[in-house]
Amino acid sequence: MDDKNASQHPNYVQVFLTFARNSLVRDMMFRTNFIIEAISSLSWALMNVGFYWIVFEHTPSIGADTGWGKYEFFIFMATTWIINSIVQAFFMPNSEEFSEMIRTGGLDFVLLKPIDTQFLVSLRKVHWSSLSNFLLGMGLLVLSINELQDRPTAPWKLTPSIVGLYAVYCACGVAILYSLMTCLASTSVWLGRNQTLYDFWFYITNFSRYPMEIYRRGWGIVLWVVFTFIVPVLLVVNVPARILAQPLADNTSWRWPLAMFTIFAAIISVLISRWVFQRSLLAYRSASS
Repeated sequence: MDDKNASQHPNYVQVFLTFARNSLVRDMMFRTNFIIEAISSLSWALMNVGFYWIVFEHTPSIGADTGWGKYEFFIFMATTWIINSIVQAFFMPNSEEFSEMIRTGGLDFVLLKPIDTQFLVSLRKVHWSSLSNFLLGMGLLVLSINELQDRPTAPWKLTPSIVGLYAVYCACGVAILYSLMTCLASTSVWLGRNQTLYDFWFYITNFSRYPMEIYRRGWGIVLWVVFTFIVPVLLVVNVPARILAQPLADNTSWRWPLAMFTIFAAIISVLISRWVFQRSLLAYRSASS
């Protein structure tokens, strides 16, 4: 009976580890391509660091009285790379392939598997070279934290609670981006072939790459409201980066309510993406029908 129940309820952790191992073996079969992709990704990231390093040679902070000084902003950049690299490594390659599975009928075979379809569609492949930016982000994070701790005025203190909260809110950011990506990929069922997924993804998530203060003036307030409370991509990096860098430590009137809303937004985003995905499966018709 136990063996029968085990076969009916697969171990999802073991299945994912198998997917990850198979993806690594496949990448190592084409090591030159793997190395080139990793170097290209790292080069782009390092050029961004160099650009902002030059910017901070001319100004002490990004915007007046925002709190985003040189190393606070580098923590923001590092957080962006950490979250985006996780999404691009584990979810982006599978979402891009989803529309092709619908067009060719490959989804038919996925639906026959004794495992949750969304899990299988989301995690079949791992793009290991994308994790190079994760390592670079961690390095920049450690460097920036050390600089903030050693500064002569108002040195910053790292505590285990801050580290824990940072990890939790990075996970919330990953959940929000994954949910958005799942909703976009699910539209392939109705559109037939969604080749603009990556472009649209880039346009939307581009707003999350900057501190939300830049949107809180003039007509930018509209963007701030839309991308904070409707499509909450501004929460993805801003909240964990603020918790770690504390650029606005004195302004607590909205900082923690925003953090609580981020957890709520992550949960609601995952539930909505689940609903959209299930609805797309109900609308799916086999390629042979």
